[in-house]
Amino acid sequence: MALSSEQVVDVLRAAGESTRLRILALLAAEELSVLELCRILDQSQPRVSRHLKLLAEAGLVERFPDGAWVFYRLAGTFGGGAVVASALALIQADDAVIRGDAGQLAAVRTERSAGAQAYFARNAARWNEIRSLYVDEKEVEAAILRATGEGPFDELVDLGAGAGRMLTLLGGRAVNALGLDLSQQMLNIARDEVAKAGLTACELRHGDIFDTGLPGGCADLVTVHQVLHYLGDPAAAVEEAARLVAPGGLLLIADFAPHDHEFLREAHQHRRLGFADDEILPWIEAAGLVPETNIALPPTTAEGLTVKIWTARRIGAALAERTAA
Repeated sequence: MALSSEQVVDVLRAAGESTRLRILALLAAEELSVLELCRILDQSQPRVSRHLKLLAEAGLVERFPDGAWVFYRLAGTFGGGAVVASALALIQADDAVIRGDAGQLAAVRTERSAGAQAYFARNAARWNEIRSLYVDEKEVEAAILRATGEGPFDELVDLGAGAGRMLTLLGGRAVNALGLDLSQQMLNIARDEVAKAGLTACELRHGDIFDTGLPGGCADLVTVHQVLHYLGDPAAAVEEAARLVAPGGLLLIADFAPHDHEFLREAHQHRRLGFADDEILPWIEAAGLVPETNIALPPTTAEGLTVKIWTARRIGAALAERTAA
């Protein structure tokens, strides 16, 4: 999308200040909360918020509240976003200020990861029990089985495998299955669960949901079950998951709908308080998949959480021909 000369001036004016340029460089790495930006920049919240307001008004960043927190991310790559990308590309790779900010961002990520890993280590043996406090797992699993279909699947990949529940639920419908997780404690529990289920063709591997190292189009079923709300950049995780989906294959995402249970951030390391359709669906479509199933499962108790299940398919040549017919 082309901009008028006045719009270009507005964009350049908004980006043309040192702190705001630093903010844009940080948000180019991942979405961040206001408090995280304050910590990285070592500036007060009112000052950072003023800069963010100007950037948002210029269409360079997007603001989205999440419970009591507010997150920001870069706007799309068109229009003003293209100007920002060009400006950031001009910064020297060894720029001391930008490198310092990157170091502070790495520290924030390390602290965030350490908190999550400590939580997983404390609760690995009770993981399924903890999940059951918020949602009827039997109902969710029945819906997942319906959404994925009978298969069989040649290759199943479960990202953020946790205690291995998706593998034990769906592994019997797959010729081969692979689960990735960063927590060794969770992987150990998943290995035990998979062995008890008699799934001999199921592998558990230490792996990063953002950088799986797996070849594109390697799986005809990819699952991301109750993982996104822990992540600093859920959009990037959806993009990587979608990359793994083979032509004709299916991506399944299960997570919470938006809610206001703020205590889950501190008590259970939830970074995001659920996801709405207007956030998940654009991520799916941007990754080249076609949305199929959209299921909402309301809670059975007043303090429970609604679970959402989204599926999307990568249309292959043969499938496209059948669909057109």
